[in-house]
Amino acid sequence: MTYVVVGEEEQGQRLDNFLIRRCKGVPKSHIYRVLRSGEVRVNKKRCDATCRIQTGDRIRLPPMRLAERPRSAVEDAAKERVRLPIVFEDEALLVIDKPAGIAVHGGSGVSFGVIESLRQQRPQARFLELAHRLDRETSGLLLVGKKRSALNALHDMFREAGQVADKRYLMLVKGRWMNPVQQVKLPLLKYLLESGERRVRVDPEGKPSHTVFRLLGRWQRFSLLEGQLKTGRTHQLRVHLAHLGYPILGDEKYGDFALNKSLQKEGLKRMALHARSMDFPHPLEKHPLHLLAPLPEALLQFIQHLDAVEPRDFSADDPEPMRVRPDLTHHAK
Repeated sequence: MTYVVVGEEEQGQRLDNFLIRRCKGVPKSHIYRVLRSGEVRVNKKRCDATCRIQTGDRIRLPPMRLAERPRSAVEDAAKERVRLPIVFEDEALLVIDKPAGIAVHGGSGVSFGVIESLRQQRPQARFLELAHRLDRETSGLLLVGKKRSALNALHDMFREAGQVADKRYLMLVKGRWMNPVQQVKLPLLKYLLESGERRVRVDPEGKPSHTVFRLLGRWQRFSLLEGQLKTGRTHQLRVHLAHLGYPILGDEKYGDFALNKSLQKEGLKRMALHARSMDFPHPLEKHPLHLLAPLPEALLQFIQHLDAVEPRDFSADDPEPMRVRPDLTHHAK
């Protein structure tokens, strides 16, 4: 038997989640079996999977064989993702500017993601957990908790995204968007394709979803928008825009597939969606944070290409944080 004492960073976790993180490589089915059989004890008592552990709890673990995993594969995957630009960091929080094309975590056919890479690069870190998600092809601000108390506070904020955390994205869309500001309130429902792949659609049976779109620039074929999330549903921006007839350029799930293919010849080889700014109180110290991630070079170059071939017929004023310029730099205060 092995005995583990719960530390401050594990405070409040469910027992099953604690074991899954602690016993990496052990099949989940085996973890739940030893829980049901009572082989795992907390302070000498049987507990079910939903038990919340506390600092100082003494957990008895039975012998469990870890699945073998070639270490070189992990190291090679980490080396491929070493460039994760840091926007902000302190003892509680790490914010990176995630490049497009990198998943935030492994799974669903992806062996390695941002969080695994960070853990590999920072072996001394006791706690690193994603505070939210970004789609693989979306670039921009990604928050990682370095303390469980900070992670829990961030989760609470994001549940009330429109009231506490102000999250804004930049996107290029098909078509000529006309309204300077448009409130979109369309319920979203998750569903699965026959292949098992997750999708989202506008559906009266779905969850309430609210986005505010602002027009920043417009050409003959395309528009540049800012999207402000008032709720944080899966694929919210992508599905709202596709439903309205303005799909995001390069979106391979909800976009115009023929257009996407033709745009590759014009230099756009990624989805034109970027998590641009975030304003929220620090999760522990409560002072305001204003975080900015510069528009990636690939999107800047495509905007410059559009300006060259078809000059804008609309361009908004240039208030922060919506400025789109090549000289943008990371900013946190």
